[in-house]
Amino acid sequence: MKDPLVAIIILNWNGWFDTVECLESIYHIDYTNYQIIVVDNNSSDHSIEKINDYASGKLLANSNFFDYHPVYKPIETSHYSRETSGIKKFHTNNKHLIIIKNEKNYGFAEGNNIGIEFALKNINPDYILLLNNDTVVDKCFLNILVLEGEKDAKIGLLGPKMYYYDNPNVIWCIGGEIGWKMARGLHVGINETDTGQYDEKMNFDYINGSAILIKRRVLGEVGLLDKKFFLYFEETDLALRASKKGYINSYIPNAKIWHKISKSGGGIKKEIGIYYITRNRWIFMKKWAPKGDFLIFILIQLIWACIIPLYISIRYQNSKLFKAYYRGLYEGILSEY
Repeated sequence: MKDPLVAIIILNWNGWFDTVECLESIYHIDYTNYQIIVVDNNSSDHSIEKINDYASGKLLANSNFFDYHPVYKPIETSHYSRETSGIKKFHTNNKHLIIIKNEKNYGFAEGNNIGIEFALKNINPDYILLLNNDTVVDKCFLNILVLEGEKDAKIGLLGPKMYYYDNPNVIWCIGGEIGWKMARGLHVGINETDTGQYDEKMNFDYINGSAILIKRRVLGEVGLLDKKFFLYFEETDLALRASKKGYINSYIPNAKIWHKISKSGGGIKKEIGIYYITRNRWIFMKKWAPKGDFLIFILIQLIWACIIPLYISIRYQNSKLFKAYYRGLYEGILSEY
């Protein structure tokens, strides 16, 4: 029986160097039935040109995680825009790279949705893999994830063991639990040296968005990522929608990736990160939180509003974070769901 077809969606925004390393690691995997789609969110760093140079063999992909193999080049590329992304059906080829160039930055949620929609229209995959461009994957990771997904019809979303790229044996995340009163995604295993303590399959509230393998039928039942989030909380929202339909979100320990952490959004260190984290907490809680937890959340947010923006502005020596926090707070409070 042929392996299920996987469409691998990689979102790029001014990060061609990371994207090239990620692509090269994928081309080393032992799974063969996949198609890669790179969605570029209107980068200004010549990302498309650099990725084309990589595919042609002009640009080498260097990494401490693998040896570059020029034998894989050239890689055939096809270019599309969002408007032309549904123009034809074609046979998949794991040595063929599809590149979609967006006319603006649609964010993580809608940017990935554009890739997903292209895959569903043109490729007809059994699974969608959302993979951050600032990751490097283990040779066996996709084969392991798909095998586990095929074993259990109840599994809707699957995720690997995620390590720090710069500290390869230290865990960054194996899965996420929701801290409702503070609207936080709690990474299980974070900063722990891997000594085998998480070598059993586990189910979680959500799978971290850096690498999520999603069964096609789940997307058919619950829909795509909610573009209202733009950046942050969208994968948690998707997982909760899947759970509501009876699916489980499973961590698969033998599947492994390494992650460079917040290369695009930047977390609370950058204005874009603190704005969307602050805003989206309110959107997420209005949509999902139990009433009692939501009331406690409001109280905590009022206290934080007097402390957090000043603290992060001083800590990261960036006064713009102060304004970005309050803009996110204001828009989050006024948001509707």
